[in-house]
Amino acid sequence: MFYFKLNDDSELRLLEPRHAESLFLLTDKSRSYLREWLPWVDFTKEINNSKAFIEGTLKQFGNNNGFQAGIWYRGDLAGVIGLHGIDWVNKSTSIGYWLGEEFQGKGLMTSACKSVIDYCFNELKLKRVEIRVATENHKSQAIPERLGFQKEGCIRSSEFLHDRYVDHYVYGLING
Repeated sequence: MFYFKLNDDSELRLLEPRHAESLFLLTDKSRSYLREWLPWVDFTKEINNSKAFIEGTLKQFGNNNGFQAGIWYRGDLAGVIGLHGIDWVNKSTSIGYWLGEEFQGKGLMTSACKSVIDYCFNELKLKRVEIRVATENHKSQAIPERLGFQKEGCIRSSEFLHDRYVDHYVYGLING
């Protein structure tokens, strides 16, 4: 079982199909906020979309290729953090994350990222963790900067976001 207690109020747990409604409602409630930086929001139109996402993430976990965990705050689903797959040959991965709008500013994502990084380096024995962030997404950039990642460069036109391409900064953290 994948579980990390972040503090007295928050924890990380694998998402399960029974969380589909909570995940959808969180997404729907923060839709306009999340849409600014996350292209998948427009494709999450009903609970079944969230359920399909969760089922896919459980396969990812079962295949030893990373995970997606819910970030729980005082018993409520606040967001999601996970790995975009694991490159076992090069012992590297990248982290993706998001929080519902009402859960911003509580230090949840910094704590969640720190736990995931510790898991990657200490349990999975990975060498490198990467976070990519749109160059204009200053809130999200603060996370890797706060955690000691090095800004390694910029990937131009890295992601198509609704009606335009956005550039991404690449942040890297090396184990040892």
